Order: sequence, then C-alpha cells, then structure tokens
Amino acid sequence: MTDTIWCPDLDNAVGPKYRAIEIAIREAIRKGTLPEGAKLPPVRDLAWKRNVTPGTVARAYKNLVDAGILEAGVGKGTFVPERRVVQSEAIIDPGATLLSPRLPDMGQGKLIRQAMIDFAQGASSDTLLRYPVREHHAPAREAFYHAHKTMPVGQFGPDSTVITHGGQHAIVMILQTVLRGAGPTVMVDELTYNGFRRAAELCRAPTVSVEWDEEGPRVDRFESLIRDHGVRIYLTCCDVCNPTTMTTSLRRRGQIVDLCRQYGVQIIDDDSYRNGPFRGPSYRQFAPELAWYVTSPSKSISAAMRIGFVLPPEGWLNPFIRSATFNSFGVPTMITSVYAAVQSHPDLPGIMEATRAHMLSRLRMAVNVLGRHKIRWQENVPFLWLELPDGWRSGEFCRSAEAQGIFLKSAEEFGPREGRRVQAVRIAINGGIGLDRFEAAVGTLRHLLDHPPERLTV
Repeated sequence: MTDTIWCPDLDNAVGPKYRAIEIAIREAIRKGTLPEGAKLPPVRDLAWKRNVTPGTVARAYKNLVDAGILEAGVGKGTFVPERRVVQSEAIIDPGATLLSPRLPDMGQGKLIRQAMIDFAQGASSDTLLRYPVREHHAPAREAFYHAHKTMPVGQFGPDSTVITHGGQHAIVMILQTVLRGAGPTVMVDELTYNGFRRAAELCRAPTVSVEWDEEGPRVDRFESLIRDHGVRIYLTCCDVCNPTTMTTSLRRRGQIVDLCRQYGVQIIDDDSYRNGPFRGPSYRQFAPELAWYVTSPSKSISAAMRIGFVLPPEGWLNPFIRSATFNSFGVPTMITSVYAAVQSHPDLPGIMEATRAHMLSRLRMAVNVLGRHKIRWQENVPFLWLELPDGWRSGEFCRSAEAQGIFLKSAEEFGPREGRRVQAVRIAINGGIGLDRFEAAVGTLRHLLDHPPERLTV
C-alpha cells in the first residue's frame, strides 16, 4: 500500500460535495490515477484541503467502502483494494451472461423468419418506399387486441392501441406527452429498472424514489414525495418489480390510485417483464382515467422484435398518437407486419408455453442450488433477486463472478445515486445457453456465496 498526494478538484462540482468526491474517486480509479493499493488522504486532511467538513469526506469514503470500491482497514486507513477475486473449483467457459433474460428458440425464430419472407414477397413498392402511417399498423393492433382482450388492463380496442419502438421508447414518449411546466418530477420505485431514470433524464425531469415494504410502495412516503416534490407521474411495474420480483398487493394498488386521484398524478404501469398470468389487475383497470399500460413481446416472444404497445388513459389517445407520429414518423411497416403474422400464428401459443416451461425449469434449478441464501423469485419471471451474505459487497461479488466468466447486474444499477446501499445482485435466466453451462454458472455463484472474502473493516 502506498500513500498518495491525490486530491480531487471540486471547483466545478455540481450537487452535494460528498457526491462530487465519490465521483472524483471513481474516475481516478478508472483512469489509474489512483492505482490498486493507493491510500486515500486522511479524512481531516482532505477536508481541510478542499474546504469541506470532515463529515462530508467521511460520508463519501463510507459510501465507496459499502460499494466495494474502497476498503478501510484498522490501522491502514482508506485505500484502493486489489481487485482480488474468489477462485472457484468449477471454472466455466467465459461468457455465461446472466445480465438480461434470454429466451430460447422454441420455434419462434422460424415463425419470424417466415413472416419476414412473406412480407418481402408480398409488400407493394408503395409500402416499401413510403413513411409508415397509422393505418399500416392496423393488423398488428388487431393481433395485439385479440391476444390481450381478456387481460385485466381496462377497456380497450384496436383503435385505442398505439404502437411504439419497444417498451423503453413508449415510456420516453409518454413522459414527453404528459410532462409540462418547469421542473415536473417523476417518481420511481427505490429499486427499479434503470431505464426508467434514464427516460426521465432524457425529458429533463428529476426523479424521486419511493421505498417499498412487503406490500409495495410505502403510502406515507408516496404522499409526502408528491407534496414535497411536485410529482406529476409515477412510473412502476406493479405485477413484477424489476429487479426484486416483488408484486404490489391489490390493497396497496387501491391506496396508490386513491392518492394519485387526490393529487392529479398519472401512473405508467410497465408490464414488460411478466411472462405468465397476471397477479392482479393493472393500474389502468383500477383507474382508466389516469393510468397508462405498457407492454412488449420482448420477454415472451423475442427481444429482437422491437415493438411495444401502449394503452393510454381516457382523453390521452390523440395526444399520444401525435407524439408517436412526430417522434419517429412511425414504426416500420415491416416490423408491425412481422409481429402481426407471428402473434396470429396458430403455433405461437404452443411455442410460448414451451418457452415458459424451458425458462421455469432453469429458474427452479437456480432456486434449488441457491436456496440456502436469501432469494426472491416468481415462477413466470425470468430472473431472481439475491441478497448477498455478510462479507460480500455487490460490486466485489460481480467482479469475482466476472472473473469466472459470469456476468450479473449489481444492486447499484437499480438504485438511486444517493440512495441507501443494498448488497444484492440480480441473476437473469439465460435460456440461450446449454443447461450444463447454466448449471455450472449457478454452481460457481453458490461457491462464491459460500466463501466471502475475509476482511477487517472499520
């Protein structure tokens, strides 16, 4: 371990000083300015040099220690640790990607390929050369309606459905349609898909995060965030929270709807990760006047078929159609035509059932292997949430797994930048690799969990 004269430049820092120190340390480590073994300045020395309080520096150091970026040892101070990894006896081939769910090809690839051929052979030159218009999307909207008309998403029809370039694109366009005025705020769940926060950033909207209890968003915090921050829209996944797999209870959904009605807050209910029966009615069925329903076939048919579907609340259909039209001049007719052919094909229900069975068998295998540890999972959700045992920090665990060729998502990727630190990881089910390889990857993760690194910290 070597002392360092490194000192961050905070002159142009924006936001809290402790956060600026964290960012500066992360960047210095990334660039090699703070190499492995480098000792950080003592808290009081750095505080004096940068004219901040010792508590500010101590908070930055503690947050980075909790994240596994720094270590603090008795009599050693705070330093950049060696990127050590826990070696496993079961080394697998590199490339076991468990970052995002991957579906197996149970026949949908053949359907998509044939639909592309049929479109190419049958499309007129006018269709191939013109901008797409809403009328071109009619077959896809009809196919979506017939596949979803019995689901608890509120009343809708083909003409009240809007097609987008996927679920993420739908969310950005909804925010663009709804958010008005100076500094409208978006509320998200404390642990949530990071694309939600990115979508708000693209619309220059700040986000606030609501904590959950076992039933869903805490009602007291939900109301106080609305009052204190001027929240205009709540963005969530009520049936399957990504990454925790938790579900908002029906009682809590009713309470959230009551508060949103009281304060005039709209709800975006993203249902892209459920691949099975509903756990309860969507927010749009609870409150058709203020809730949006969003879904896509990316987790049930194919992630490569970039298409999404939006059911707007009452009174918002035409404004949203205008947003969709002028945002990208429409989803290409070749995409909507392929979706319509695949979604309407008589073989698709059997293919989807085989896909769910394939993913479920791997999920159950992972649960059996990791069951001694604290995990959350649902049968029709293609990932599980693993809270790490004492001794592991999420960033360090992910690096150790990566050294074995296994790639995971850390809890840091789902939480707010200034939120509490959660030592957990999301393990996605990869149905696209061989069973032996997937089982070996999960076994390696169990070995890592059972052998946390030894450390003495303060």
